Amino acid sequence: MSISTLYLSASTNRFSQAAHISPASLLAFASSSLVALWHLSTGEDKGIHQTLQGHETLVTNVRFASEHLLVTADDKGFVICWRKIGDQWIRTIRTQAHLQSISSICIFGDCLVTGSSDATVKVWKIENEGDSGNIDQLVERQTILQGNRYPLALALSWLPQSRAMILAVSGTDKNVNIWLRSSDDSFVHSASLAGHEDWVRSLVFRSPLTEGQPLILASGSQDATIRLWNIEKYARDLSQQFTTSGELSDELLDTFEASLGDIGDAEEGGRQISLKRHILTIRGEESSIQQFSVTFDALLIGHEAGITSLAWRPAEKLDPTPTLLSTSIDSSVILWSPSTVLTRTEDESNTMWINRQRFGDVGGQRFGGFVGGVWKENGNEAFAWETWDEHGAISGHRGPVKGLAWSPGGEYLISTGLDQTTRIHAPISEKGIDGRNWHELVRPQVHGYDLLDAAFLTPLKFISIADEKTVRVFEAPKSFVDLAEALHITQFAGDEHRRPIAANVPPLGLSNRPVADLSWLSIPGCISDYSRRPFESELAGTTLWLEIEKVFGHGYELITLGISTSRHLIATACKATTPDHAVIRIYNAATFRPVGQPLPGHSLTITRIRFSPNDRYILSVSRDRTWRLFELQENNGKYIPVAADKSHGRIIWDCAWSMEGDVFATASRDKSVKIWQQSDGKWIASATIKVDFAATAVDFAPLNAHNVRILAVGLETGEIALYTNMPESNDWQLVLKDLIRSVHMGHINRLAWCPKINGDSMDFASCSDDGTLRILKFQGDYV
Repeated sequence: MSISTLYLSASTNRFSQAAHISPASLLAFASSSLVALWHLSTGEDKGIHQTLQGHETLVTNVRFASEHLLVTADDKGFVICWRKIGDQWIRTIRTQAHLQSISSICIFGDCLVTGSSDATVKVWKIENEGDSGNIDQLVERQTILQGNRYPLALALSWLPQSRAMILAVSGTDKNVNIWLRSSDDSFVHSASLAGHEDWVRSLVFRSPLTEGQPLILASGSQDATIRLWNIEKYARDLSQQFTTSGELSDELLDTFEASLGDIGDAEEGGRQISLKRHILTIRGEESSIQQFSVTFDALLIGHEAGITSLAWRPAEKLDPTPTLLSTSIDSSVILWSPSTVLTRTEDESNTMWINRQRFGDVGGQRFGGFVGGVWKENGNEAFAWETWDEHGAISGHRGPVKGLAWSPGGEYLISTGLDQTTRIHAPISEKGIDGRNWHELVRPQVHGYDLLDAAFLTPLKFISIADEKTVRVFEAPKSFVDLAEALHITQFAGDEHRRPIAANVPPLGLSNRPVADLSWLSIPGCISDYSRRPFESELAGTTLWLEIEKVFGHGYELITLGISTSRHLIATACKATTPDHAVIRIYNAATFRPVGQPLPGHSLTITRIRFSPNDRYILSVSRDRTWRLFELQENNGKYIPVAADKSHGRIIWDCAWSMEGDVFATASRDKSVKIWQQSDGKWIASATIKVDFAATAVDFAPLNAHNVRILAVGLETGEIALYTNMPESNDWQLVLKDLIRSVHMGHINRLAWCPKINGDSMDFASCSDDGTLRILKFQGDYV
């Protein structure tokens, strides 16, 4: 059997340095404790193709040192180096660099600088050893204490026409501090650049393209401004004289002030501060003295809130004009570049920076604005994360993914998460792109509570539960029907097109309401092109489904739901600490009215409800370590309790029926999965599968053409184990151990086999507390 990844949905962590692009146009970004990789140069919109597992906590920084070396850091102070060996990224070193979260890293050649909330900045040298080049070492060279300040941003570069290194450090003191290093010596503090009125959160150098150009440092602050500083070689010229009118020129005043310091007495790192200029002094080759000036060049004002990141456009020979990308929490992205403006004298000119392009929803606060942005290596595309990118976004839940379910025919998949969104994902066939690639199709529900689970009643209707007492029912608008057909996902009957065109949330409302007229098409961000997948701005605002019903009944917040195989019944359960609330309530899926009395038996919260394939039984498992079985009475259409067991030693997290309905499985924290089968009218444990960690999710695949039963088991560590069985045997064999065990990095919440079998292949979905949703394709003998 072979396994391939069809889809990996993951969001970007909310850190300004959470993403970076390699010289080979490979985008790496932090997603929870994972590092996700996305090829941008293939021409195919396949999204994430791989994740790197090595961090145990939230990844805060991602930076490429070269095409083959990636450095990442996390909020526990660990730094990991990844080196590309062949086609694989291998973790070569994991080092505890700081005692607290790493807030920023920068790399220049073999020099790595890290800044942490432990109020230190450390300088490291990356050394590579071994014949195969797969052994890295981080050697600490210097520790710079920040006192009572926390470093937030770092930047490294060469000084112009020099082999001396300049380090810029900014943080919570409003200043940009300049440090210099000659050859292999330590960095020496050389200047403090004042001017910002709030924390400086981003620094970035632009190296000169030609010998006469200055090194430019851009600094972005929470005061909503960007400051540009020119750093260039300084040569004093005292030949200037007073003007004929007897007035002093600005140039002469600057020269006079700079000349007050004797270059022979200046120490390395020493500085002389003038009204316009900071003078930096270093010792060059053979103890020669070199001086550099730092001057404030421009103040860029255009954002309405704090600056979160800055990035210079990669220099091109065809277009050497410097262009600066800035992102802000005001939900905008601005591209800045200089405009040459003539002064009063025809032979002089000054440079004025202007706003060339502005993107985003100015003043909007949909997701707290843009957190970061990067350029693609060719400089023709820019990527920003956390809000939207109008050229295909990185899409995924921003937190643990709690529930998922396939549509009745397996055409698409719905997921829910603690980011309070419900998302539908589908394989899309887009114009100009070969094959079908999975993407987020719509975001039908954006809620005010953490969403826990969802299930389809029909292909165009689903129910969801959240951390509240209400079951909500949603129905698709016409825009979804048109989009699904245009992208060749599925086809619907003609009468399914007769429905409201879209849904929105009224200004003072709390529920999605229908939009029946074509004025919806004029709403900013609405889907205007059905030949491509929706962009993030469209997903976030104009792909809502209509909320058509609310179902009440429970006294506490809902925790799980189940749908009958016929999709005529809904079963729900809520949080409970007493038997009175640890009940299952059954509702008619057409009228949403209660069916019979609540089903009692459990004493604590019910964690999962599953109907048998023929709807004869309802199976429930609970925190009270028991499972219970309720059987349908044909004479009155009600369910009554018929069996129960308490052989598990810890909480039972999940349960599942085989597609044939003759056996079911229970997964427990006691590190076991039990298979239950009816014998002589009683349900007995016919097999017990021991696993290495707590079993948290379980699901059976449809019986295949080879008459092999497949059971998937998810563990609290993020691993997935696959077992096979012949229906006439009680022996379960572990298969594909090395291929699929390390799929997630956190507690697996749900597993689901696609109900549709495509010849000798099956699709399989999983979701986890690590914030990712994955779809795997199984193909081969077992399938």
